[in-house]
Amino acid sequence: MKNRLLLAAVVAATIAVAVSLFAGVPAAGMPGFVPVILRWVAILLIAAYAASRRSLTAWILVGLLAGAEVGYDWPSAAVKLQFLGSIFLRLIKVIIAPLLFGTLVVGIAGHADLKKVGRLGVKSLIYFEIVSTIALLIGFAAINLSRAGEGVRLPPTAVAETLNATPHTAAQLITDIFPENIAKSVAEGQVLQVVVFSILFAMALALVPEPKRRPMLAFAESLSETMFKFTNIVMLAAPIGVFGAIAYTVGHLGLGVLLPLLKLLATMYVALIFFISCVLFPIALLARVPVQQFLRAVTEPVTIAFATASSEAALPRAMEQMEAFGVPRETVAFVLPTGYSFNLDGSSLYQSLALLFIAQAAGIHLTIGQQAVMLLTLLVSSKGTAGVARASLVIVFAAATSFHLPTEPLFLLFAIDQLMDMGRTAVNVLGNCLACVVIARWEGEFPAESPASH
Repeated sequence: MKNRLLLAAVVAATIAVAVSLFAGVPAAGMPGFVPVILRWVAILLIAAYAASRRSLTAWILVGLLAGAEVGYDWPSAAVKLQFLGSIFLRLIKVIIAPLLFGTLVVGIAGHADLKKVGRLGVKSLIYFEIVSTIALLIGFAAINLSRAGEGVRLPPTAVAETLNATPHTAAQLITDIFPENIAKSVAEGQVLQVVVFSILFAMALALVPEPKRRPMLAFAESLSETMFKFTNIVMLAAPIGVFGAIAYTVGHLGLGVLLPLLKLLATMYVALIFFISCVLFPIALLARVPVQQFLRAVTEPVTIAFATASSEAALPRAMEQMEAFGVPRETVAFVLPTGYSFNLDGSSLYQSLALLFIAQAAGIHLTIGQQAVMLLTLLVSSKGTAGVARASLVIVFAAATSFHLPTEPLFLLFAIDQLMDMGRTAVNVLGNCLACVVIARWEGEFPAESPASH
């Protein structure tokens, strides 16, 4: 029955696409509402399949498709649905700080092995820098091959959106790692500062005598378990949140505005696929990661990240899935949030690609030496920006300004930033989930046998 529903959904979707392509042809003689009805029939069949599977991932897909259809059919109504995505993201963000605090305190103070924390930090940073540098290089190569910026017609007046953040210098990067007020760090979504506070708190707790340490450890363990249950409740609303976010995006942008920038969009997605196939997949094989089981574990958080374009939205579920996959909780609690600041593979690839796109659109030729300097600049400036809104655009804007490139081409990127953000965010989450498993394997803590499903 389930397979029949899926087959019927695929057939209906295929017919809907075919009819939509011919609906505008006068000879077809077909009423305009027929393609709309067929597309909704396909979505309803997929919803029936999701109901039979009782799979949250399938329901998220339904939310994504239904949101896109509502945004396309009724854009004026769809732009009013942004609040659904905003509510979902708020519920997710409120989970982050207590979840990180609880898991890190239990993972570090519960074992009282401070040497292991330092070892995890060194190994994680080495891995992060190697992989994110490769991502930057792939972005440079992709845009140099496609030349997507050439031939782009700049608007006569480019209206800039306000970028209310400044680039991170080396000194700022080091300073911003340390919180001055933990409540402020939580309120501003500074994940790395919350991680540093939690690690220092856990180290201090590990030095406290056992009788006084035990109550705080019990509280932290209870807090982390409660926040995981909280996550499960919030995730039930994920399809609705995804529906609202996608409906707003399609209704707000439409489809026609994307046509001039499709080449750039295609370049980035091809580069991301290349990065996954030729970098992440070989790393998984070298680390002897059971790939099929890993893909099943990451499907849900990566889907959430793609649909919402928010790494934070996927973090709680990613932590839960990686722990269920067999990675120790203390490793997950350290590597995943740290990777959100130091291992944004998709964002790194996008930043290098977008920076050269600006130069190409402005008709500026850059030598290999100039591109190498840009690469080094992005390597430094892109760290520690996970809590900054539109962080990747901020970094590209800052780098373009520092190299005296015209900023008008950058503002073209705003038109498709949501679609580009979806892809790069999904790769960010995928890369960090893989990093968890690789570091755990490096530590000799990832089980050789298949982890038991939870």
